[in-house]
Amino acid sequence: MALEKITTSRSFGGVQGVYKHASAATGTDMSFSVYVPEHEAGARLPVVWYLSGLTCTHANVTEKGEFRRVCAERGLIFVAPDTSPRGEGVADDAAGAYDFGLGAGFYVDATQEPFVPHYRMWTYVTQELPALIAEQFPADMDRQSIMGHSMGGHGALTIGLSFPDRFRAVSAFSPIVAPSQVPWGQRALAGYLGDAVAAWRKHDAVALIEDGARVTDLLIDQGEADTFLTEQLRPHLLEEACAAAGILLTLRLQPGYDHSYYFISTFMADHLRWHADRLAIQKG
Repeated sequence: MALEKITTSRSFGGVQGVYKHASAATGTDMSFSVYVPEHEAGARLPVVWYLSGLTCTHANVTEKGEFRRVCAERGLIFVAPDTSPRGEGVADDAAGAYDFGLGAGFYVDATQEPFVPHYRMWTYVTQELPALIAEQFPADMDRQSIMGHSMGGHGALTIGLSFPDRFRAVSAFSPIVAPSQVPWGQRALAGYLGDAVAAWRKHDAVALIEDGARVTDLLIDQGEADTFLTEQLRPHLLEEACAAAGILLTLRLQPGYDHSYYFISTFMADHLRWHADRLAIQKG
């Protein structure tokens, strides 16, 4: 697969790059960032996927996430995709709303027009981009984990729960844990998938757990001063679902923290070390 290098910069001994390619899944060009730490020739490194939230691109976490030091210390490749297809002819919300359309792909494959041709973020993130990463970077695809923020936290949880044999660790910052039950999710899932609520369940972490999906453990950080906490995020729903299913959930409510990258960057190192510990475990 052809890959175009946009920029590369030296950081903590490794290389932070931004790349672009023509996506078959979305029918558009897609950009993403990858940090590759310094490593021995021929080495294959574990991969941490980071899914971003509403209105974001790969650039938000790349510039504000403060992840590179720990990735360099623990030998982790860090991959940050975009949040939606972009470009001429890509459908957007008619009113230009921030929480649907461009920048708000919700990590699903749309079944509703006019979004069907391009909004195939589930396929892009779970199939196409991993194949590209495996081909173009020194990635050990037997050691992957996934994390995300807000809408990206929703994506990380649903993808991690759907592919438990692929991802050794799953964590999130301020995730939308039950999109079927909150305005952000209801708008997006209805718009992309239609009004049949049963079709939403595979893109709802709480519903997936209720329907039998399992992982060993989860790590969630949530700011108590987050203005979206009560209406949109509702982490207690995930807490209840995990308790009923026997999933070990570490839910840390952080006093005074909001929904921003000031919050995310504060606890990013904790999450990456948590992922690195699980990625280091030898299977078998």
